[in-house]
Amino acid sequence: MPLVDLVMPKMGESIMEATILKWLKQPGDAVKQDESVLEIATDKVDSEVPSTTEGVLEEVLFQTNDVVPVGSVIARVRTGAAAVSASGPVTEPPVARREPVGRPEPAVMVHPPVQGTQTTPKTNGYASASAIPANRFYSPLVLNIAANEGVPLHELENIPGSGNEGRVTKKDILQYVEGKKTGRPFAASQPVATPRTSVAPAVSPVSVPGGSSASSASSVTTVPSGNVEIIEMDRMRRLIADHMVHSKHTSPHVTSFTEADVTNLVHWRDKMKSDFEKREGTKITFTPLFIEAIVRCIKKFPLVNCSIEGDRIIVKKDINIGMATALPNGNLIVPVIRQADQLNLVGLARQVNALADSARNNKLRPEDIQGGTFTMTNVGTFGSLMGTPIINQPQVAILAVGAIKKRPVVLETPDGDAIGIRHMMYLSMSYDHRIVDGSLGATFLTAVANELERFSPDREI
Repeated sequence: MPLVDLVMPKMGESIMEATILKWLKQPGDAVKQDESVLEIATDKVDSEVPSTTEGVLEEVLFQTNDVVPVGSVIARVRTGAAAVSASGPVTEPPVARREPVGRPEPAVMVHPPVQGTQTTPKTNGYASASAIPANRFYSPLVLNIAANEGVPLHELENIPGSGNEGRVTKKDILQYVEGKKTGRPFAASQPVATPRTSVAPAVSPVSVPGGSSASSASSVTTVPSGNVEIIEMDRMRRLIADHMVHSKHTSPHVTSFTEADVTNLVHWRDKMKSDFEKREGTKITFTPLFIEAIVRCIKKFPLVNCSIEGDRIIVKKDINIGMATALPNGNLIVPVIRQADQLNLVGLARQVNALADSARNNKLRPEDIQGGTFTMTNVGTFGSLMGTPIINQPQVAILAVGAIKKRPVVLETPDGDAIGIRHMMYLSMSYDHRIVDGSLGATFLTAVANELERFSPDREI
């Protein structure tokens, strides 16, 4: 009876790993095709992983809270009629089947076969995968980061790991690289910050006298002084923090600002919102009106709707707008309106409301937060006039709209200048200066403001 590998699925364009939250099935349990086997979490959304076949769960290769690279084998299912009818756990040891990889780790792409004389090609920037110590496991993600940042193998071996069984995690290697850049690389004897602890660059290194234990040094750096309350970050907040830091390390951020007179738009919505809801069965908020203007301008300036892969610019033909949505617990998620350029105002309103409701009720599907090409965030929802948003990787731009405020404004009339009370709003856009320069960024942002200012107060639904 054949064994089928269950692999960690790819949950989004920028997601390279996921955390196992809970195994819904245990070895020996019968599973049906498309039946959920485990729950996982990424920095975007929680989800369940279904079985790709019917059979009996033979073994699981990772435990709860393990961080698993995308594409790694996480479990194996034994197929066949006899396997489906099995009433208990499979007791046959799988040693013979797993002997070629030399250890029970699922990331077989890292460890070559022990037997034979087969040569191994260059792996993740290193001369050979066989050069990796047999007594230590490195995920493909860690190896890729090490290769890209120029961390040689002998240095990688000396990095203390904070993961399971001392594994080097993504955070460990990034912290080590950052330490090298600031002239303070940590040695193997130094304490490693736990995944929930970050070391601020402004903190001076603590000198540990000879003979002092690592735990004593760790306590010195983590015990706060004064009247404080310590609140542990929840899992989503830690993932969001990592995602934001990664974005700042990846993209050189530049932010441009402008303002728009949205008086016509405000008056139109006030006049139409009641009829709109009665006629269409959904509310009309400002968000679909903003997205409509953004989409029109992306068609004029397609380079803001792209991503960067090495030296290549990937211009996206689809316009998928992500809208940053605040959750009741204070965290943030970005559901995506796909093919936004194919939707009219009613369609945009329906999509915006449906995704916002799903986000607040924790009902978003993995596909609801994938494939975004440009993001809009409404910082005005909380009363902020403007903001400097952080780019949602791998996109190259994000636009923020501020609160709409009444202000006295100088108006140009046929009879001369006059002072009028207008509804004004600031817009800001952060963009990746590797591809979007100041000219393009400012021109695009101004175009969005002009679209909003030219909104017709006589527009029909």
